Amino acid sequence: MEARVIRTAKNTGDRLEEKQPLQLKEDFNNHIPVIAINPDVTYQEHMGFGGAFTEAAAYTLSEMSDEKRAEVIKKYFDPTDGLGYTLGRVHIHSCDFALGNYTYIEEGDTQLSTFDMSHEDKWVVPMVHDAVKAAGQELTILASPWSPPAFMKTNKEMNYGGYLLPEFRQAWANYYVKFIEGMKERGIDIWGVSVQNEPAAIQTWDSCIYSSEDERDFVRDYLGPTFEQAGMGDKAIIIWDHNRDVIVERASTVLLDEEAAKYVWGTGNHWYVSEEFENLSVIHDLFPDKHILFTEGCQEGGPKPGEWFTGERYGRNIIGDFNNWSRGWLDWNLVLNEEGGPNHVGNLCDAPILADRKKDELIMNSSYYYIGHFSKFIVPGAKRIQHSMNLPENVYATAFKNPDGSIAVVVQNERDHLQEFSLVCNKKGAEVVVPEHSITTFIF
Repeated sequence: MEARVIRTAKNTGDRLEEKQPLQLKEDFNNHIPVIAINPDVTYQEHMGFGGAFTEAAAYTLSEMSDEKRAEVIKKYFDPTDGLGYTLGRVHIHSCDFALGNYTYIEEGDTQLSTFDMSHEDKWVVPMVHDAVKAAGQELTILASPWSPPAFMKTNKEMNYGGYLLPEFRQAWANYYVKFIEGMKERGIDIWGVSVQNEPAAIQTWDSCIYSSEDERDFVRDYLGPTFEQAGMGDKAIIIWDHNRDVIVERASTVLLDEEAAKYVWGTGNHWYVSEEFENLSVIHDLFPDKHILFTEGCQEGGPKPGEWFTGERYGRNIIGDFNNWSRGWLDWNLVLNEEGGPNHVGNLCDAPILADRKKDELIMNSSYYYIGHFSKFIVPGAKRIQHSMNLPENVYATAFKNPDGSIAVVVQNERDHLQEFSLVCNKKGAEVVVPEHSITTFIF
């Protein structure tokens, strides 16, 4: 049995480079650590990879040449020459990675009679259409709100948290419907929504606080029934959409309520604060009929061109989430400018691709290549399969079986020196040496 070998490594210059194939034989070396693959035991089905079509990302591309703009779209969404993204995320009116606070209605319009989404037609909608064209298929798109309009909140502004006032819960639920309808009119199908981006964080930007009980009641009494009445009962509703640290308490409060749970597709998580991946398995075991999806992660603190730890953070989190029942992975901004923006409150961050507007050049970060080790070789419809290993700390692995029967095994070595092991499947194995600070995908 032969296995393809694709590698990215800090010190060798390899970036998604095809190496010499492996020959898996019956007489493999069993005197070194082993990664054992069992394709007969399967777990969750994979949905895909993607990133967020923020106004910041779309606007940044508008500042680049047509050639570079097209190159970014291709690098992410082309299934052959790019990362093969099939997922996407959009914000329902403004977020921090927008050019400013904005909504789709005039202040105080509880009837939504002034609802107008034309703001998105300039940058975001064209970017989504171009991505769909590059992907050669429709994308699975999640929509998330960062804040209701100011008049619907206790603090009367979109920033700095505040709560949704009870008397506006129905109007706010109607707003989601109008957004989905508006995107449909623009040729974009919204697969699902999250109730609120980061509902436990009072941010200096667009934000709104929900307690777990608030979220439960809003889904059960307003958002779920409103979707059903609008003929949108097939739209996924994702709760939490925040960090892993308290995800069990937050998800269980909603999902233990049968009336609320019937409307919920699953739980979304972000990577900030903690890497408590095991919390995802707790949710799965508590509610095995519900799903888990990684909905946002990025490197904070401005752009980090040339850094390697950012790629390793992506790889480690992807493996950790997948090994604990997550069904897909949504990065945050697809692209940012060389300053890590634009961001209307200065919350500058990094992205896998940065666009240098002055030089009209693209900066490819290590995170781009690390994501590719999964997204290019684990396709939607794949199922995670059982693996076990006895390797030292800071070596991570996951394994999937694709619909065509091929098996993809991804191994990440964060150690400061090379790592030797035998890769074994169906009693056949091959001795492998992976470099320090590398990630390798094996396909057989």
